[in-house]
This record gives sequence, C-alpha cells and structure tokens, in this order.
Amino acid sequence: MEQGRAREDAWPYASPGAPQDVRVPEQARGEHTHGEPPAPRTVQRHSVRGQILDALRAALVGGELAPGEVYSAPALGARFGVSATPVREAMQQLAVEGAVEVVPNRGFRVSERGPRELAELAEVRALIEVPVMLRLARTVPAAGWCALRPLADATVAAAALGDRAAYAESDRAFHRAVLALSGNQQLVSVADDLHRRSQWPLVDSPAGRRAELLADASEHTALLDALIARDLTLVRSLVREHFDGADV
Repeated sequence: MEQGRAREDAWPYASPGAPQDVRVPEQARGEHTHGEPPAPRTVQRHSVRGQILDALRAALVGGELAPGEVYSAPALGARFGVSATPVREAMQQLAVEGAVEVVPNRGFRVSERGPRELAELAEVRALIEVPVMLRLARTVPAAGWCALRPLADATVAAAALGDRAAYAESDRAFHRAVLALSGNQQLVSVADDLHRRSQWPLVDSPAGRRAELLADASEHTALLDALIARDLTLVRSLVREHFDGADV
C-alpha cells in the first residue's frame, strides 16, 4: 500500500500479556445482561482507552503501525471490537507524545523519525540518567541492586524470544526501577517518557533483531554485576556505553 494512504486493514500488535484478539467485554462496551448493573461509564471509558493505548504503543514499538502510514480510528476500532471513540482518545494521547500526527478527516499518521532524533533522545537521556546512576552506585547497598535481578532477567527473556514489544516494556521497567532508587518520582516520570519515545522504530528501519535485543539486555546484567561489586570505573563505562548504543 502506498505511503501515507489510510490503512483500513492493519491489525495492531497486542500489548505483552494481552490476548491477540483485543476484544472488549460486553460490559466495557456499555452492554450488560439483566440482573447485572452496568459499571460506571467513566470507569469503562478509562479502562478501554487504557487497553487500546497499551496495544497501540506495542504496535508502534513492534512496527505493526508503520511510519508515514495513516490509520483511521473507525477501522482500528472495528478491529478491536470497540467504537472509534476510545481509539481516537488513545491516538490523541499518542499525538501529545509525538508518536502520531493528526490528519484532518482521515485519521492519524505515524510519525517518521530519523537517526538525528534518536541520537538527540539518547543524549538527553544520558544527561539525566548517567549522573543519577553513578551517584546511586556509591550509595545503594548490594542488596538493593540484587533485588533488581529479576527485572534484568526479564529483559534477557524477552530478547531471547525476539519480542520487541515485550522487550520495550521490560527494558523500561528495569530503568524505572534503577532510577526509583533515587526517590525522585519526577525524575522517573520524565526519564520514562524519554525512554518510551526512543523505542519507536526509525523510518525505513526494521524492528530490532534478536541479536541486537540480546546485546542490549546483556548490558543490564553486566551493569547490575558491576553495581553489586561497586566497581565504579566499570559502572561508568557500562552506563555510557549503554546510552551511546540506545537505539534498540
């Protein structure tokens, strides 16, 4: 299909742990059986919108929503089994995040990103995260770092499967947990937003290959080992190397 043409047949990649058929329960569509009071509509809308937003984010990371393509909310809603409203609301959030652009009377175009934008995001992330990680390396006891081992292992498991969407989630979870040790929730929120933006694929670039994901995941394990050993020289080297190659 030609670049920029509205995609009516695209099936978004389901978010990790969610069923591939992202059908919404009858109650979430505003329907209910006799004897069962319907849930408040505001809660329903928030819940459905959140599910759709998660699925669309996974589709972006996995390359199911291609850069430059236009997708209509009604068509995506039909695929999800929901109305166009929660899809449109989720897409509006993605527009705020810079993942898509509004195309009047057509839908939403997935933003086209180049290497320069990715490099800029990596630079900003490094400016925020590297000093924090180096400070934490001097203050957090080994037991604190050991507690993050399952999160590092999760990135390796997702990478071994070649599941880019699952890897993106586990990668951000690991970084959030590290930064959370600083006790600064604003820092965690800002860094996580930058991290998410850095995970969207480049235009004309295939989704991350398994070998690339595994290499990135192995850096998490090596970093944890260095943090536990309090090898500050190695920690500094690994952290900077991790951000220099933060294009997976």
